[in-house]
Amino acid sequence: MARIQMYTTAWCGYCVRAKTLLEQRGLDFEEIRVDEDPAFRTDLLERFGGWTVPQIVIDGEPIGGYSELWKLDKNGELENLAA
Repeated sequence: MARIQMYTTAWCGYCVRAKTLLEQRGLDFEEIRVDEDPAFRTDLLERFGGWTVPQIVIDGEPIGGYSELWKLDKNGELENLAA
């Protein structure tokens, strides 16, 4: 099974949606909360090319945020990536 990491904050509605989608699909993920880091946006931008949350990484490859995760799921590609 693929390693899924998700960078989140407590106040992010899209983070909640992404976690719910993964849980509904039965996919385990590691949640990495970045609330306490005042420079988290800069760090995310440097590491993944995006500064919003959630930032989702599957097996070391950044896929983007909730919208990209949702599209992967709707196209049937999430299952393949997570296998």
